[in-house]
Amino acid sequence: MNKHSKARIIGTGRYLPERILSNQDLEKMVETSDEWIFSRTGMKERRIAKSDESTSDMGFQAAKRAIESAKISAEEIDLILVATHTPDFVFPSTACLLQARLKAVNSAAVDIQAACTGYIYALSQAKAYVDSGVYKNVLIVASEKVSSIVDYADRNTCVLFGDGASACVVSCRGKGLIVRDVRLGADGDLAELIILPGGGSRSPATEETVSAKLHYLRMEGKEVFKHAVRRMESVSKECLDRAGLDESQISWLIPHQANMRIIEAIAKRFAVPEDRVYRTIHKYGNTSSSSVGIALDELLHEKPLIAGENILLTAFGAGLTWGASVLTWSEEESYE
Repeated sequence: MNKHSKARIIGTGRYLPERILSNQDLEKMVETSDEWIFSRTGMKERRIAKSDESTSDMGFQAAKRAIESAKISAEEIDLILVATHTPDFVFPSTACLLQARLKAVNSAAVDIQAACTGYIYALSQAKAYVDSGVYKNVLIVASEKVSSIVDYADRNTCVLFGDGASACVVSCRGKGLIVRDVRLGADGDLAELIILPGGGSRSPATEETVSAKLHYLRMEGKEVFKHAVRRMESVSKECLDRAGLDESQISWLIPHQANMRIIEAIAKRFAVPEDRVYRTIHKYGNTSSSSVGIALDELLHEKPLIAGENILLTAFGAGLTWGASVLTWSEEESYE
């Protein structure tokens, strides 16, 4: 273990909207079928936020639960990092909106945009701040209202995504998951494989961009699949190596919940037993940056860990971006 690693996840939380959008519901909206969707994605349902429910609303609920789980007060938070590509506004940041709503009066606040890899990108920053001693408590919130940028007339994308939020508190003290290592990667040459073309400074909103549906996400699924498996495998192996672990020491694998075929391909490359690969894709779909955090919170509630168990998180998203992190459960109150 990295002797300089103090950062640990001491509390987690998640939030899923109430509305369920099933494959049968989608059959009534586009030319598709339950069998077609499930056989290609592993998805049965996904959650959809209400029209007046924003990214910050969902993030607030997940954040409250993470803070309560960590047994700290909002005033003790030094920094809020929000991972999202569906912010409430272009500016101000969603992190600032959450800071006010949580009454985290002593914290700085900033958004991070790394699409589906956002939770792990945020985790790398939180670890750096805590390990360096700059901050003691960092709140990470990953929240996405992907339904707000999905074209529900496009069967290639509308069947994939759901809404949701996850959160965690990274601290220098308290028992929990020691963040042993985080590795990140990116390849901007492939940026157009997953893109929201309209709405930025290159293509501001106009009648023409709206009519051309440039404000909906677009994705080249087959190409993304090729890169996702290869990049997630390589970054995960690098992360394990730096943490001084081999594949046999993985207690749980939590991959980004993008597609069951991708999840299965990653699991085979690490020879992880099927019952040790944590999946939420069948009931939530792809919730982008929040997916690994949602799965992690569920795992911790349903499968209590014992000291020394190791979790491998890995994700891949638009940018292209990818990342991995190794977490080890510790019962010790602090680690120096």
